[in-house]
Amino acid sequence: MASVENILEGNRICICAGSGGVGKTTTSAAIALGMAARGFKVCVLTIDPAKRLADSLGLEQLGNEATMVDPELISEHGVQEEGGELWAMMLDAKETFDALVSRHAEDEEARDRVLNNRIYQQISGALAGSQEYMAMEKLFELHSEGRFDLLVLDTPPSRNALDFLNAPQRLTQFIEGKSLQVFIRPTGFAARIAGRGAGVALSVLKRLVGFDLLADLSEFFTAFSGMIDGFQERGHRVSALLADDETTFIVVCGPQADQVEEAVFFHSKLVEQKMNFGGAVVNRVRYRLGTKAPKLKALTSKLDGEISNPELAETIARNLLEYDVLAQRDAKNIAVLRKTISGEPVIRIPYLDTDVHDIAGLSEINRYLFTNEKERVDLASNGN
Repeated sequence: MASVENILEGNRICICAGSGGVGKTTTSAAIALGMAARGFKVCVLTIDPAKRLADSLGLEQLGNEATMVDPELISEHGVQEEGGELWAMMLDAKETFDALVSRHAEDEEARDRVLNNRIYQQISGALAGSQEYMAMEKLFELHSEGRFDLLVLDTPPSRNALDFLNAPQRLTQFIEGKSLQVFIRPTGFAARIAGRGAGVALSVLKRLVGFDLLADLSEFFTAFSGMIDGFQERGHRVSALLADDETTFIVVCGPQADQVEEAVFFHSKLVEQKMNFGGAVVNRVRYRLGTKAPKLKALTSKLDGEISNPELAETIARNLLEYDVLAQRDAKNIAVLRKTISGEPVIRIPYLDTDVHDIAGLSEINRYLFTNEKERVDLASNGN
């Protein structure tokens, strides 16, 4: 079975996707660390507001611009090839969208008219098509700059795989939709909204909301109209980046049936939309004790011979048997995943003794990510 290094060969973008709580942020950071240690200049982009990524990489904080991780921290936990660098950043969706507006504004005056507009300040998050689109926008920006050999994106938690895949289209559809065009190029009824008949109602509304709503709406849409073409073109280019030959998706999940089912669904959507699937990473997997479940009496007897305490030996034996039942469940679910994704790589990361909160922990995960399946089994079986 392939390692992450094999999966990423020839790729410049790795998108780690999956539901929340399956270890996407940790997996993304570990992949970025491992590739940096192999001589690549890598940037990992996270959406995680808990700042776990910053903590794990030894950084005080992360912002909307890339920050370099201390090379000495990397080299302390493995050989780092010459030229390797690890950078990290945490998305600020509002700041990213503000930068997008600035890029497409005709001039500074048009830019400021939008950015300072109260309507824009209230709806800019929704107008961006959610965090998913802003993640893609920042990824596109970094890719266009060409500063990094590899970009690793930790996608936002989502209950629906399509939220991320369709984010660029949602923004484009909004801009091209009739609802926005009514305000930008009003005719008929929309044009009459600002007429004499609306004056009394708008005067009352102004007293209620505390500002001239119609004036702000008019100002916003007038200023925004000059940016439509730029936004449309950018949206299409961002969408194309998802299906680019140098972009690959790694689906991250846990071994539970519902998480495997969601990973399978995401895989099917990638195939349907002709996007590149690199493989799956299954976190917190219980590896089986052996090919056959031991009997309680035999296992208790064996343990009793080692610890000389029959009651303790039986308790430990029962715990081991319960663990093996869960391991069998995990193995069954992962077998379904392997079968459904038609032999594509599936990398299993076992339960670790401690939580991953630093580079040492990420390096431990990389012992499984950057090796073959036989060695992964050996590592898990030997407990090291």
